[in-house]
Amino acid sequence: MTAAFDLSTHGITVQDVVRNPAPSMLYEEAIRFDVGTTIADSGALIAYSGKKTGRSPNDKRVMRHTASENDVWWGPVNFPLDEMTFMINRERAKDYLNTRTRLYVIDAFAGWDPKRRLKIRVICSRPYHALFMHNMLIRPTDEELASFGQPDFVIYNAGRFPANRYTSGMTSATSVDVSFELGEVVILGTEYAGEMKKGIFTIMNYLMPKQGVLSMHCSATCDAKTGKSSVLFGLSGTGKTTLSADPKRQLIGDDEHCWSDDGIFNIEGGCYAKAIYLSREREPEIFQALRFGAVLENVVYDNAKHHVDFDNASITQNTRGAYPIEYMPTAKIPCVAGHPSDVIFLTCDAFGVLPPVSKLTPEQAMFHFVNGYTAKVAGTEMGVNEPQATFSPCFGGPFLVWHPNKYAELLAEKVRKHNAQVWLVNTGWSGGPAGVGERMKLPYTRAIVDAIHSGQLASAPTVEEKIFGLSVVTKCPGVPDEMLQPRLTWKDPAAYDETARKLADSFQKNYDTFQSGGDMGAMDG
Repeated sequence: MTAAFDLSTHGITVQDVVRNPAPSMLYEEAIRFDVGTTIADSGALIAYSGKKTGRSPNDKRVMRHTASENDVWWGPVNFPLDEMTFMINRERAKDYLNTRTRLYVIDAFAGWDPKRRLKIRVICSRPYHALFMHNMLIRPTDEELASFGQPDFVIYNAGRFPANRYTSGMTSATSVDVSFELGEVVILGTEYAGEMKKGIFTIMNYLMPKQGVLSMHCSATCDAKTGKSSVLFGLSGTGKTTLSADPKRQLIGDDEHCWSDDGIFNIEGGCYAKAIYLSREREPEIFQALRFGAVLENVVYDNAKHHVDFDNASITQNTRGAYPIEYMPTAKIPCVAGHPSDVIFLTCDAFGVLPPVSKLTPEQAMFHFVNGYTAKVAGTEMGVNEPQATFSPCFGGPFLVWHPNKYAELLAEKVRKHNAQVWLVNTGWSGGPAGVGERMKLPYTRAIVDAIHSGQLASAPTVEEKIFGLSVVTKCPGVPDEMLQPRLTWKDPAAYDETARKLADSFQKNYDTFQSGGDMGAMDG
């Protein structure tokens, strides 16, 4: 039995506290004490997050303090919370945790760069949450754990206990509160494990730019021979995770990274992949990673064989799998790499006007980075589809702390300094909008990304697209020439011009809000 761990310095009086338990022990505890938790036929732990099956961005709060208040971009993402209310919520979380008979502590790291890593302590009451953070943080060696000392940040996860909605500043029974000065995150009223992960990302999004390091919501891979890396930004549905699971390249990480003067490094020690519609055929690496030690969240399974039905979204579309990054056969450990030779912005343009691939100047890169565009398709039963533009600054609006221009300036600075090429890759429609044109085939997009990584597109011929001013690549191995210039794929070029102008206007209007200090527009989480 693991020796009990003393949490009295954190105001926790529970005597039975287990620190960094083995996954096998957390399996046993989860099956014994967490109703509904079970084991899939693949060996992964199946757990449920209760009523909340996704993040609660409207309930996120940042404690206002004189030390940081002039840095924070206050508004629809960073709602301010006064220090007294933060302390009230923290006390409420501690009071709940002190009613538990057993607690779990995960002491681990955020950030693979030893010069910039943070010591994180997670205090929670659910074995599922402990296993999740065991997977998502960077696991310490025995020697590192013995000398861990006091953490830089503490997460008090009391998600089974609600916030008091009558407390000042609360809008519901859920509250996720961050204090940069106290080094604490308090979670009330939500058991969705992703809140812990994104709480740490928010912290890194504040601390890293203060050091001249760009924090990024992106996946990253590298070439095993040269060590040169590539980063892929993209909102939900653009193909970021699928394209990063490339057997020809080493995986640095699937979601959160930093770009320093030394190169790039992953923030996390694991991956948190969407599991809806997952199959062995489409994504074999992710499929096989969901084995013993992994967590499957909010999935549906059959009672007889415990076989997971990944196509079943009856609980939520946001089914997830969390697993250590070393479960990916192409993972590079430690998760660090050289400076990116290529920065790829993925977008799924349902209007069908953006080119499959185009080169961006550093100035254009800032423009498209601040906009963070993709488009969603809303369908009716009659099959009528109407594209809807979605903008999320820096491809990660819900997790930003500074104004988006801060991150965009850092990106442009590093692109220029390290001579990286920025690309805009459209994984959406061609030949017309959704419902009229056709979605870009995945083999074509893979061929484009492969040609970027091989260097073939660096010298490929281009033509200037008049409305967006993009340098459109006109030749790419494995992609038909006629697909590369979207205007030529439309039956009615005048309709293309009109649609493109409307989309360009929405880009400029959204971008202008950031230059005038306005809201960020539509969000994507």
